[in-house]
Amino acid sequence: MIDPQQLFSLQGRSALITGGSRGIGRMIAEGYLRAGARVYISARKAEACDATAAELSTIGPCVSLPADVSTLEGVQQLVAAYQQHEKSLDILVNNAGAAWGAAYDEFPESGWDKVVDLNMKTPFFLTQALTPMLKAAATDHLAKVINIASIDGVSNNPQETYSYQASKAGLIHLTRRMALRLAPERIAVSAIAPGAFASTMNKDARDNAEEVAQRIPAGRIGTPEDMAGAAIYLASRAGDYVTGATLVVDGGVTWARG
Repeated sequence: MIDPQQLFSLQGRSALITGGSRGIGRMIAEGYLRAGARVYISARKAEACDATAAELSTIGPCVSLPADVSTLEGVQQLVAAYQQHEKSLDILVNNAGAAWGAAYDEFPESGWDKVVDLNMKTPFFLTQALTPMLKAAATDHLAKVINIASIDGVSNNPQETYSYQASKAGLIHLTRRMALRLAPERIAVSAIAPGAFASTMNKDARDNAEEVAQRIPAGRIGTPEDMAGAAIYLASRAGDYVTGATLVVDGGVTWARG
């Protein structure tokens, strides 16, 4: 018998979310807490990470693990910090990211390296480092890795954000490759490609929601419920047969772009 509550439950599971102190990461963290998970959030700024964890702890167990995962040293520090709390990991959400905009003729190497390292290299090496803990969790249920990509990795954004668009497209393809490798280990890898959600990275959606909504077929920007719903689906039993796929959550923008 299909039990919808069990199908989407994360009761008793552990989740680590990078970039979890704000924006999409925070939306996912709150959703996981309300679905029953123990949540660990990481962010580069310790004060912000601690503050968000304290706020979310009113919903359920949420622990702050500040780290700069843009470097391999930072990745290892985060893994070590998480291991102080848990022996296994059920859900990893690779959400930490960066963007950079500059004209084609002036686009700097620093804007390329910063964005590509954090958006594409970090998800690979953090997942690699945590694979033993993901395998340890994959006993009576699958462990999950969810990479947060972008619709800019699916279709072109007119803005000159070359490294961002390239890195998100790369992350989508990396998700497919990692999914093939990790599926036999009972680890399902998938991705979410968000559209317009209010966040520090997407200040246009945050500060000009009504104007942005006019360019979205659904007529609005995304809400925390939209993002949490997608992330819970992929992390729970409901999403077990989804592997290597990228779930586009954008109110129809991608298909309107053509």
